[in-house]
Amino acid sequence: MAGLTIRAVSRRSGLSEPTLRYYEQVGLLGPVERDPSSGHRRYREDDLDTAQVLACLRAAGMSIDDMRTYQANRARGHEAAGEQRDLLLRHAEKIEDRIAALRVHLEYLHAKAALWDARDHGDAVAEDEANQRVQRMYPRLEEVILG
Repeated sequence: MAGLTIRAVSRRSGLSEPTLRYYEQVGLLGPVERDPSSGHRRYREDDLDTAQVLACLRAAGMSIDDMRTYQANRARGHEAAGEQRDLLLRHAEKIEDRIAALRVHLEYLHAKAALWDARDHGDAVAEDEANQRVQRMYPRLEEVILG
């Protein structure tokens, strides 16, 4: 029997072998054919394509339930296009929010590094300026942390 092993699909999709098994168990992937003599999974190219899609969705932070919805919409084709678009745009918005939060964290780290750099160089004026910059960051950090 031809087909890809779980190890090959794991390498090519970036999903671990346990994750592939789990995705099969919860109905996101498969059913995956089995080698009749060994019982080992044998993935088709379509299974690999699905695994790669799931890896991208997972990396984007999509929940299992939303991945299920995505897969169901995918199977429905054009009639589910609007639902699929909306699902993806909701996740794009979440990612944009995360990027904005990360930018605040990055700015904070740069401000703190400038503070410590000024201390390292014994520059009291630069230290004071950096400290003020850090202090101005607190409301933005609080907003990001508390959502």
